[in-house]
Amino acid sequence: MMRRLAVALLVAFPLAGQPLPQAVDGDTFRLDGQAIRIVGLDAPEMHARCEAEYLGAVRARARLAELLQGGVVITRRGTDLYGRTLAIVRDLEGRDVAQVMIAEGLARSYDGRTRRQTWCDE
Repeated sequence: MMRRLAVALLVAFPLAGQPLPQAVDGDTFRLDGQAIRIVGLDAPEMHARCEAEYLGAVRARARLAELLQGGVVITRRGTDLYGRTLAIVRDLEGRDVAQVMIAEGLARSYDGRTRRQTWCDE
């Protein structure tokens, strides 16, 4: 049986010449041209199906951008169907970014296997 090794990468900002992460939405960001999907949470999508989801996505993206400032530790866990890197992301204080977003009501816990809940009242 093969074991997957997790690779942790410390990315501190701002370092001369280092790219800054750009929040795409509340659970995905881009770093140096690579899309990174944070494991353990589901946040509203910017391409929303309703106004409530869109407003939630704007708030979640803004908060993720705040959490990424200063630096993060990225532990890679593979890739998803869209080619994004799946990763556990911690801020430099050691806080799990997914857990912060969930605790603040900006995202939901998500295991990556079950069907995601809607953000819209239907």
